[in-house]
Amino acid sequence: MNLTPAELIDLDRKSFFHPFSSLAIHEQMGAEIFVQGNDSTLVDSHGKEYLDGIAGLWCVNIGYGNSEMASAIAEQAKKLAFYQALTSFGTDIAAIYSARLLKMSPVPMSKVFFGSSGSDANDTNIKMVWYYHNILGKPEKKKIISRRHGYHGSTIFAAGLTGFNNLHNNFDLPLVRTIHTSATHPLWDNKANDSEIDFGLKLVADLEQLIISEGPETIAAFIAEPIMAGGGVLVPPAGYFAALQEVLEKYEILLIADEVVTGFGRTAKMFGSESFELKPDFITLAKGITSGYIPLSASLVSEKVWKVLAEGSKAAGAFGHGYTYSGHPVAMKAAMVNLDIIEQQDLLQNVGDKGIKLKALLENEFLDSPFVGDVRGYGLLAAVEFVKSKSPLVPFSLTLKVAQRIARAAFKNGLIVRPLAESNTLAFSPTFVVTDDELSRMVNIFAASVKQVFEELQKSGDLKT
Repeated sequence: MNLTPAELIDLDRKSFFHPFSSLAIHEQMGAEIFVQGNDSTLVDSHGKEYLDGIAGLWCVNIGYGNSEMASAIAEQAKKLAFYQALTSFGTDIAAIYSARLLKMSPVPMSKVFFGSSGSDANDTNIKMVWYYHNILGKPEKKKIISRRHGYHGSTIFAAGLTGFNNLHNNFDLPLVRTIHTSATHPLWDNKANDSEIDFGLKLVADLEQLIISEGPETIAAFIAEPIMAGGGVLVPPAGYFAALQEVLEKYEILLIADEVVTGFGRTAKMFGSESFELKPDFITLAKGITSGYIPLSASLVSEKVWKVLAEGSKAAGAFGHGYTYSGHPVAMKAAMVNLDIIEQQDLLQNVGDKGIKLKALLENEFLDSPFVGDVRGYGLLAAVEFVKSKSPLVPFSLTLKVAQRIARAAFKNGLIVRPLAESNTLAFSPTFVVTDDELSRMVNIFAASVKQVFEELQKSGDLKT
């Protein structure tokens, strides 16, 4: 079917229910339609090229159009496109990949449970947490603690764990058993302007007080991203996770490391848990597990948890949870080849090198701006946060949509960056194959777009304090 760009946009507008989109505006405007990708570049239906500064959605790590990946997917589809994994059936590629993933895990893990998205993986983890405590005879130990502005998915329970209002409002969420504690934002959570160490310890002390007030006997697990991605690219303060894990151990609370964004190299190590010395009971994986080429998620389960689940099954019977596409052989093959490409091309080294360059370029361009509160990042993750005033520190009203306006201007100028929810922050998470020249072009386009938007804000009077 050969359609013009206008026909494609109209067809999409009339038929495709887009996630995380303003429904009324989409009804009027339609979508931006992409038709091709190569390395770090996307091409839209009009033939215009864009530098993708966010790797799809924090995930196209090996870059677009990788021929080795495409060939492997086609090969597996011809050999065995699908077989289910329920009731002790399986496939060769799922067994081989599971063993490889466990071998490279940042901490010893026992088993891998597969799904299709980070959201379903976190729901899976929560169900296993509840099952675990029930088997141990602790049915009251059910509450899950997450952090404000943490992102853990959009399925019913995962959306409640996610600390954003727009995932809760009008959806009757969160459900029961969900508690939120403070994030690790260096500007807005560290109101006393404590040192990094003291800030982290204060956050952990607040968490312990929350556990005590709720009743430690009711708290089942704590879930956290090693770096809070959608919440602002928030790097944890030094010492924070070490102190936090002591508290969790003290009250026999399980730890879920949500590595949907950080897993598979985004921090310049294969897992964010390695970068911040986490020792989780569960690890949630998705996105970079196949570099976005095929939907896949994984839950890594510790031996401590697995022993209880397996023993409990003797009385409980078959484990009543799973998906048609758990361990899908084409997804398994994509995940396997994704690891091959990362290792053979030494992409973790590239992540480290390019991450340093990206942060330096952003700092050089923006740190001295009176309207930039922070430039932060880790590995190949970076963010710039805009403020109305630096001294005193005053945020822009979210009604001004500063980040969204900058992202729109950048898009028109040929760059895709991500405005973050409930924030005046824009994030970068380029592909692992991004070049120095592409990073320089990204920052130059971004700087020109920021200048353009702030000139508009100046004219409208919105920069007046």
